[in-house]
Amino acid sequence: MPSSKWTAADLPDLTGRTAVVTGASSGLGTITARELARAGARVVLAVRDTAKGERVAATITGDREVRRLDLADLASVRAFAAAWEGDLDLLINNAGIMAVPQGRTADGFESQIGTNHLGHFALTNLLLPHVTGRVVTVSSGAHRIGKMQLDDLNWERRKYDRWRVYGQSKLANLLFTLELQRRLAAAGSAVLAVAAHPGYASTDLQSHTGSRLNNAVMTIGNRLLAQSDAMGALPTLYAATQDIPGGAFVGPDGLAEQRGHPTLVGRTKAAQDAETARRLWDVSEDLTGVRWPLAAPASA
Repeated sequence: MPSSKWTAADLPDLTGRTAVVTGASSGLGTITARELARAGARVVLAVRDTAKGERVAATITGDREVRRLDLADLASVRAFAAAWEGDLDLLINNAGIMAVPQGRTADGFESQIGTNHLGHFALTNLLLPHVTGRVVTVSSGAHRIGKMQLDDLNWERRKYDRWRVYGQSKLANLLFTLELQRRLAAAGSAVLAVAAHPGYASTDLQSHTGSRLNNAVMTIGNRLLAQSDAMGALPTLYAATQDIPGGAFVGPDGLAEQRGHPTLVGRTKAAQDAETARRLWDVSEDLTGVRWPLAAPASA
């Protein structure tokens, strides 16, 4: 069983490895990028605001660079992937938005599903021919309130509820990981797809909901209940580097998975539904125009 006391100090030597961390200009993404670089990895901070990314990169010791990536714009996703050269050991799908007011991405997707799931779906598939190690997708305990309605993924017919929409996007992260791992195995690939969640970690994610009341409540929660962003990043770092099976989900080991050291955790039945995962993949391909890039192994 995983150690309940694992910390970033236990990271292996990552010299010679390359990692992409989306959303690395703040919060958990910054911590993740910093610790991977400290362990010797070459880290690409994939961020929407490159000026902010450069300021963060200046605080990181090690081999790092900043590249622009806006997950809410498929043209940006395609440009980032098209510019990639060489192997990619770790793809950390970390970026996300939470419980924001109703909005649309550049491609017309509901903003939370568009950023948290569809942007990462497209990015992963476009980069997958380069990936040699793992794809780590950051979900949330909020997947438990999510319900997948595939005929209205973009909330065009339902009344918008920012928290239910967020929960759906985090459920989508887990279903994406499930189907990605199935496809990788079927293709004979050694690449692993795994997921992680930070528990209740104090980051600036909670201050961008667009609601003064929500922001105030979560600010108080951050002060009284949340663990640090450094602790919140541990499940992602563990999922990226430790000996765990494909499809695994890593989260904190404390009460209700809100805080603590990383360990393997469970998920809802909805997040284990292989048929829904396959259907979500098909819908995501149709919406993004990005297809599965790996061929099945030749038959004997």
